[in-house]
Amino acid sequence: MWKYIIRRILWLPFLLLAVSSVTFSLGMYGPGDPVQVMLGPKYNESTAERLRESLGLDRPVPIQYIDYISGVIVGDFGESLRYRRSVSSILFKKMWVSFQVNFAAMIVSLLIGLPLGFWIANRQGSWIDPTAIAFCLVLMSIPIMVSIPLVLWGLCLKLSLVPCSGWGGLFDVRIIVPAITMGLPGVAGLARLMRASTLDVLGQDFVRTAHAKGLHPYKVNQRHILKNALIPIITILSFSLAGMLTTGFITERLLGIPGVGDFAIQAIFNRDYPVIMAFTLILSTAFVIANLIADIAYTIVDPRIRFG
Repeated sequence: MWKYIIRRILWLPFLLLAVSSVTFSLGMYGPGDPVQVMLGPKYNESTAERLRESLGLDRPVPIQYIDYISGVIVGDFGESLRYRRSVSSILFKKMWVSFQVNFAAMIVSLLIGLPLGFWIANRQGSWIDPTAIAFCLVLMSIPIMVSIPLVLWGLCLKLSLVPCSGWGGLFDVRIIVPAITMGLPGVAGLARLMRASTLDVLGQDFVRTAHAKGLHPYKVNQRHILKNALIPIITILSFSLAGMLTTGFITERLLGIPGVGDFAIQAIFNRDYPVIMAFTLILSTAFVIANLIADIAYTIVDPRIRFG
């Protein structure tokens, strides 16, 4: 197991190097000129050349790439072309905000979705099963731009339980609205996935054998059904874990949350390549680490799983 983990970690620099080279090439050779965006209506060729020289954009692309990677190795992601500030000082704060929002939404999805899906699976054949599935489909089909105004109307305008917008951190009451609106679609998705996975395990021979031996239903559910049903869920959660560094553009705009979604969109429109590069590299690293955590979690949930 440890050999597998070390092998995956050793592959990480090569993967990030490939991702960074592709992203850097697309930024340099793709359409759009960051200098032209920065100057706007004041653009003229002589001013643009001086600005390119001051930013180092007039150097050969391979030299720029080597300098950038050299900085990344020591934690320096360069300077934002738009804000003229360190990318790390801007991006990490916004990613931390997005992480808190997504963490709260994931807690809502997990605490409701997994038990609900397991409970529905054990009620197969009754009216509860199709009713619950239909309800989950309704939740998944509601766009977030519809659910946010509805939740704000109820909790903010009618009940006055939470402020209508703004951000105060994970333990502030304003986290309730994004947690509910972003977590409810996850509840529906996890409930359906957990139901399908549980039904698959319920049909296995070892479950019937456990019941035939006279084991208590609680022990069968806990030791045999639940652990095996969670294996497909771990894969989904690993990607969700990496995605916690991002958040919805619409959610941020409607609720006034200073997360990374709106910031990343603006960076793309403004051709702010240092920000785009840093965002891409951080997310790529997060996905690789999340997959590694998922592989380790497989062996914890089911000790029969081993990696060479």
